[in-house]
Amino acid sequence: MGDEPVPLGRRVAYLRVRRRLSQQSFADRLGKSKSWVDKVERGVRSLERVSTIRDIAAVLRVDAATLLGGDAQPAAGMSVRCAGVARIRAALSTYAMAHGQPAARREAMPPDLLAREVEHAWTTYQHARYPHLIESLPTLLTEVQRVHVHDPGAVRMPVVEAYRVTAALLVKLNEASLAWLAADRAMFAATGDRTALACAAVQLGQALRASARTRAVMLAAAHEIALPDLTSGEPQRLALCGSLLVQAALIAARSGNDRAADDLLDEAAEMAARVGDGHDHHRTSFGPTAVELARVAAAVELGDGPAAVARHERAVGRDGWRCLPIEHRAAHLVDAARAYLQTGDAANAARLLMQADSTAPAEVRHRPAVRKVVAQVAREPDAPTTITQLAIGLGLV
Repeated sequence: MGDEPVPLGRRVAYLRVRRRLSQQSFADRLGKSKSWVDKVERGVRSLERVSTIRDIAAVLRVDAATLLGGDAQPAAGMSVRCAGVARIRAALSTYAMAHGQPAARREAMPPDLLAREVEHAWTTYQHARYPHLIESLPTLLTEVQRVHVHDPGAVRMPVVEAYRVTAALLVKLNEASLAWLAADRAMFAATGDRTALACAAVQLGQALRASARTRAVMLAAAHEIALPDLTSGEPQRLALCGSLLVQAALIAARSGNDRAADDLLDEAAEMAARVGDGHDHHRTSFGPTAVELARVAAAVELGDGPAAVARHERAVGRDGWRCLPIEHRAAHLVDAARAYLQTGDAANAARLLMQADSTAPAEVRHRPAVRKVVAQVAREPDAPTTITQLAIGLGLV
C-alpha cells in the first residue's frame, strides 16, 4: 500500500509548477478552463482520454510515459542494496567449522585492528552512510568470525559489537529475519559477560520489536545490568539499563499497551537524568533527549498523533537534540512526520521528511519503511510539490 503511485493529478500539478505555469496559463494552452485544470490536479476529474493525456504531456514538455509514471525507476542504489544484503546474508551463513578448511587458513586480523574496524563500522552507521556500510560489512563479518575462532575470549566485545551494528543496519533495511540472526549471534558471543549481553539485547529488542514476548527478554536483561541504587550507578550501566527499558517500552507500545510503555519510559527517564545528554555509552545515545524521542515513537505506535507532535516540538528544542548521532535525528524526523500525518498535517509531515532527507539522505532513500511514508505523504491532496519531487526521485511514481 505504501508504494502505491502518486495520483496522476498530483504529477500534473508538480510538472506544471516545475514549468512555472499558473493554472490559468496551463489551461489556456490546453484550451480548457482553469476550473478543469484544478479538478484534474485535485483528482476530482479523471484523465481517461489518450488524446487529452498527450496534449497535457506536450504542454508540459514530457512524453506521455513520464506523465503516467511509466518512466519511474527505483532509486539508483536499490539494486546495489539488494546485492549487498545478499552478501551480508552469505557472511552470516558462514559457520566456524568452515574456517578450518584449507581455503580459509590464513592469519587472523590482530584484535586491536579488528576493534578499530568495528569502531569504524559503528561510526559509519551513526552517520547514516548505509550504502558504504552495506558494502563493507560482509568482509568485516568474515574477519570477525575468523578471529573469534582463533581466540574467542580475547575479542568478545568486538565480535558482539560487529554483530550489533549488523543487526542495527538490517533493521533499517527491513530485513527482520537477518537482523534477528545477527542479534542472536551477538547474544551468543556475549555469553558469560553481563555487560556484553546487555549490549546485544538492545539490538535484539530492535530486531524483534513486533514480538510482544521480547519485552520479557528486555526486562530480564535490564534486571541483570541494573544497579540497586541509581545515585551510585556508573553512567555506562545506567545507559545500558535505560536503553533496554526503552526497547521494552517501544515493544509494549507496538502491542498497544500504553500503560506499560509509559511506566517503562518513566523509569528510563529517571536513569537518563543521571546519565545526561551528550554521551554515547555503548553506542546507545542514551540520555534525557533520547528518552523524549522514544516517547514520540511510542505515541506514534499507539496512534496518538497529537501527543507525539507536541512532544516532538519540545524535544527538538532541547540542547541534547544536537548531540545525537545523525542517524538518530533523521530516524526521529521520520517518526515525527508519521505523527503529523496522523493529525492530518501533510505539509509538516512533508517538511520533516525533506529535513530528514537533507540530514541523512540514506535514511530516506534506503529504508523501505521510510519510502512508504514518503509515498503516503505525497498522495495527500494538500502535500507540497517538494514531496512529490522527492517521491519521483525515489521511483515511487
